[in-house]
Amino acid sequence: MNELDSTFAEITQIIERARSNAYRKVNEELILMYQRVGKFLSEKSRAANYGEGYIDSLSDYIQRRFPGIKGFNRRGLYRMKQFYETYAGNEKVSPLVTQLSWTNHLLILSGCNSEEEREFYMRLAIKERYSKRQLERQMDSGYYERYMLSKSKPLPEPLQLQQNPFLDQYVVEFLDLPDTFHENDFRKALVKGMRGFILEMGKDFTFVGEEYPIQVGGEDYRIDLLFFHRSLHCLVAVELKVGKFKPEYVSKMDFYLEGLDRQIKKSDENPSVGLLLCASKDDEVVEYAMSRTLSPMMVAQYQLQLPDKEILRKKLQELSSLSEHAGNGENA
Repeated sequence: MNELDSTFAEITQIIERARSNAYRKVNEELILMYQRVGKFLSEKSRAANYGEGYIDSLSDYIQRRFPGIKGFNRRGLYRMKQFYETYAGNEKVSPLVTQLSWTNHLLILSGCNSEEEREFYMRLAIKERYSKRQLERQMDSGYYERYMLSKSKPLPEPLQLQQNPFLDQYVVEFLDLPDTFHENDFRKALVKGMRGFILEMGKDFTFVGEEYPIQVGGEDYRIDLLFFHRSLHCLVAVELKVGKFKPEYVSKMDFYLEGLDRQIKKSDENPSVGLLLCASKDDEVVEYAMSRTLSPMMVAQYQLQLPDKEILRKKLQELSSLSEHAGNGENA
């Protein structure tokens, strides 16, 4: 019976693979249909005989021809037209459109202000395999703006040669914390809400454990949270601070990373990386504190409520304006 049991998993994998492929194929055909309908409507809208009542009449006709069909009301048809016109001729996103669900497409179409932002969320949703709810949360949290603002800041030298998966600001609005809390409360709340934290961090992060122990000189030391990052192929130590960043936090993280590399890291893994997550930070103090460390680490701040997206967008616009002025000055 045990020999038979060992083959059951293989059959399960075959079934799950076929179901997944079938779903992808159905979704691909659905998106292509919406795109073709959108193209048809876009072309008709440029014709002289196209009137205001055309889409209403078409919707009524489709409902009679295909009773019970969903998504082909007046609003749905206009969305298909918008979908086609938004991506028509855009070769960069053409290979991406069939990899997303229609509900995710609608979120991106209605929630993004630029071609760059739309492409960003399309690639992110595909890479992280976001559900509608997960994508909606990331857009509500201003993930695009936070990502772009993070990339504008110089990386610590040890991280400059690596892919950097970290943000400058993390939003953890899903935590049920009191007005006053300690680091122990913060850690426990993050562990309890680990699904939300992984969504915010990125699905390449795999949780290893909390208060992870390393022993040095006969004494026990504990790292608040330990992860493994699949793309970086390294351990990631996260230290939580409920107050403002202090320079002495860097030396402590240096110590933890050295302990991980000597005791825990496997021979085929890359050197461990650290993340100091603080309630607030002064970028100049951070730069001074980290100027001489050789350890790969980042300092980020957390926010307990969803940020104001308009404020983030204004900051990003200001940054873009400064970059343009700097570029014009160099060309002068």
